[in-house]
Amino acid sequence: MSTERTLHGVNTSKASSDDAEVAVAAAWAGADVVRGLYGRRLARVDKGGGDFATTADVEAEKAILGALRAARPGDAVLGEEGGRRGAADAVRQWLVDPLCGTLNYAVGSMLVAVNVALRDGAAAVADPFGGEVFFTDGESAWVRHGGADTRLTPTAATRLVDVNLDPPFPSAPGFRAVDLLAHAGFVERFRPRVVSTTLALAWVAAGKRAAYVTDGGDLTGSVHFAAGIAVCRAAGCVVTGIDGAPIGRTGHGLVVAADAETHGSLMSIIRGCGRT
Repeated sequence: MSTERTLHGVNTSKASSDDAEVAVAAAWAGADVVRGLYGRRLARVDKGGGDFATTADVEAEKAILGALRAARPGDAVLGEEGGRRGAADAVRQWLVDPLCGTLNYAVGSMLVAVNVALRDGAAAVADPFGGEVFFTDGESAWVRHGGADTRLTPTAATRLVDVNLDPPFPSAPGFRAVDLLAHAGFVERFRPRVVSTTLALAWVAAGKRAAYVTDGGDLTGSVHFAAGIAVCRAAGCVVTGIDGAPIGRTGHGLVVAADAETHGSLMSIIRGCGRT
């Protein structure tokens, strides 16, 4: 049975009532801005600690907010750049990261993502330059490219594991992501990659990566990670913290693997990191 379906745009009666299509439309609105401003000299807003936003981050978030307001005017939005908007008692909230990989983008790298997720619901991760959007309705996961949707099928065949090396490292010294790169078991089984954007998280769902590992606290409500986590879960990936426990308020970091065998191997290596 074919896993492809074709949807012509998002302005149909079905799409108008579909949160997944709203997520896709909003993510692409942001991606259009990111793509259009690429290569220009952009103003920066310093956030401290070496972090910053650019005009592209701000304008992309405005475009996403416009799309969400048009389709779901009663919903609240939590954006990385603008904070919370909408009624404080709104039942539904969208999490928006308009440009994940700002440093990449600022130096001319196209490895970035636009993340839009309805908390505990639909989500979309757009690749502005690859022309793909990875999305879920909360049950199934798909990638849309050239107007056609193909179901996402995780696989560990590439053996590529993306490791987030960006600070902070709250689990140090017990665990530091960088320790994976020097672990004999990791080197024997996998090959590391450092993309420095959560686009790599969606790539696990798509079979372009075997796994993704990052340190951190509870990432389920993070504007950076919520969309990618939702897509990976719907695609059937194994999703836990770096301690192997379910992610959530008491979770630590994130390990997303294409299958249980890959996840088990990574957990064994992680448990061995930092110990002699």
